[in-house]
Amino acid sequence: MKTKSFFGTRQLVIMGLMTALVIIFSMTPIGSIPVNPELSITLNVIPIAIAAVACGPIGGAIVGGIFGIFSYLQCFGIGVPSGLGAALVNISPVLTFIQRFIPRLLDGFLTGLVFSFLNNKTKKPVSCGITGFCAAFFNTLLFMSALVVLFWNTDKLNELRGGKNVIWFIITFVGFNALLEMVVCTVVTSAVGTALFKARLIPSKK
Repeated sequence: MKTKSFFGTRQLVIMGLMTALVIIFSMTPIGSIPVNPELSITLNVIPIAIAAVACGPIGGAIVGGIFGIFSYLQCFGIGVPSGLGAALVNISPVLTFIQRFIPRLLDGFLTGLVFSFLNNKTKKPVSCGITGFCAAFFNTLLFMSALVVLFWNTDKLNELRGGKNVIWFIITFVGFNALLEMVVCTVVTSAVGTALFKARLIPSKK
């Protein structure tokens, strides 16, 4: 008796390619654009968004979780080093893992839900573009929320926020790179997702 795979063959191939991109982006400088010693603009939200489009919430969560694992490894200087991550690991390796991994896992899952809701309700360039925007938006929102909740009263966060309240701290800390990530991820996901549908590499729901 044959059992139906959760993902189709083409979806598995796309998810594998997106996983490979996450690893390449995490381990080499081509996946991040330094903004300051603490933060970089990441391109890893793009493969998460494309995985969410091609493979739904579970596929998005898998690729997002892989991004989270490599994001944590960067705190130890593996791949592209993270200055902020290194400082947080010195405070608590466990809380740092939570702050690095859970937001990226949820980012992929929630982004997949967004596309599942929009699919066949709007044109593919629009639904893919909105999905890309949400991947970048959720990544920033969840990452910064976890940072604030878990590390707000630490010396490191006190040094970074310089007396600012939580909203103003988030805006000034990630404003430029978050905006750029959203723009880039929206445009690229719209183009790539639409091309994948036109090539029939992603099954369209009836």
